[in-house]
Amino acid sequence: MIGMELLSGFGMQTLTQAQLEIIHSATLRVFWNTGIKVESKEAADILAAAGCTVERHGSYALVKVPAHVVEECIQAAPRTAIYYGRIPEADFIAEPNRVGHSTFGECIQIIDPVTRQVRKSTKKDLGQVTLVCDYLDEISVMERPLCSGDQNPATQPLHNLEAMLSNTAKHIFIGAGGNARNCSKMVEMAAASIGGSENFRKRPNLTIFVCPTSPLMLVKECCEVIIEAARRGAGVAIIPMALAGATSSVTLAGTLITHNVEVLSALILAQLTVKGTTCTYCSMSTIMDLKRMVSAVGAPEHGILSAGAVKLAQFYRLPSWVGGGVSDSKLPDAQSGYEYTMNALLGSLAGANIVYGAGALEMGLTIDYAKLVMDAEMIRYIHTILRGFDFSEDALALDLIHQVGPSGEFLTSEHTHRHMREQSQPKLFDRRTRDAWKELGGKEVTERAYEEAIRIMSTHKPAPLPSGAAETIHQIIFDYESELGIIK
Repeated sequence: MIGMELLSGFGMQTLTQAQLEIIHSATLRVFWNTGIKVESKEAADILAAAGCTVERHGSYALVKVPAHVVEECIQAAPRTAIYYGRIPEADFIAEPNRVGHSTFGECIQIIDPVTRQVRKSTKKDLGQVTLVCDYLDEISVMERPLCSGDQNPATQPLHNLEAMLSNTAKHIFIGAGGNARNCSKMVEMAAASIGGSENFRKRPNLTIFVCPTSPLMLVKECCEVIIEAARRGAGVAIIPMALAGATSSVTLAGTLITHNVEVLSALILAQLTVKGTTCTYCSMSTIMDLKRMVSAVGAPEHGILSAGAVKLAQFYRLPSWVGGGVSDSKLPDAQSGYEYTMNALLGSLAGANIVYGAGALEMGLTIDYAKLVMDAEMIRYIHTILRGFDFSEDALALDLIHQVGPSGEFLTSEHTHRHMREQSQPKLFDRRTRDAWKELGGKEVTERAYEEAIRIMSTHKPAPLPSGAAETIHQIIFDYESELGIIK
């Protein structure tokens, strides 16, 4: 097991039980009185068969979901998710109050660690960033951090997955480009990486992202991917991206209600397709900065909405995945550090199973190696905070305090030696004196972070794929692109 921390010490309430009940009640009213727009006939048929009221309007249906269907589907979803890795050592158990972290999703640009120039990301970049994340224990599961921008958009998700499967053994969260056939092929690829379809059914090492469209809509492609993923045994991670003031209420409570409806609408479709499909309750909702007309992911409201989403997931006893730590800054500078710490800490204290955002700048458009490595350092600090106090008899140290007495010293005691490794220790941040720092080069932390990332890329080796898996994965992509006419 990797990258796990139980929230046993410091935590954050965020929402009271009464407030959660208010949101749930409001959610049920929206489901029945307002309804959701569903653009897939098959999805509408599935919902109608379960007792939902379906009004057909040509290319879409307005679906109203009764409370009992909502609550039965929530009960059908697994309470604890195991995000299986390619190898058991890379598994992550998303159980209550176990906190992990990951990178942000599909950035389209990267800051080159050598030239420090921003450029479009490539499949090779994706493989290298994934390799760094495989090395970092602080990254619990692997979100596709950037896109293979040099590949054909139609099959880019498959190339993304190939680059990731080759460079990490950790569980992979990834989108299928809103395409059910892509989803099917990606499950085949993941199955090849873990020894075949039978093994994949037992240990699915792939979770597919699906994005309900705010406000209150499941578009055709989203429905098709949900249905395909559920039938193929992959988990679904449901991630609305509401913008308060634009695609949701400007008030955060209103945004939380429509966000909740959107997550549960996808969960309902997944459970009605295959009961017991693992559904992860996600959030990347934030505010639309109405002065600048941009999505402000470094804003404190992003962290507040994420913390609220975590509490709703806990209310429904579902695994959670929320945004936290993506920066609006364009560089790995002080702003990016402050924004990462503020929002990643909020999600962590709320008890999110995964807080994602490491490495991302510029509202999630750009990934940077230095920020990724610095964020990993901050994750270690956050986990120290989550542990809080130890109130065991030995930790209270009353006998030692009496033995040392007034004006004594604790430095040479056996108790200190026994517990000293429990103290936080930086790997990258600097605690030395100024003179000692100067003697070792006097480099600022960003430079040291770039150097560490380059070192990891040049030395780390991921757990190998099973024999023949790389060739099988490549052949799946080749055959699919030939079928689509991309390769002639």
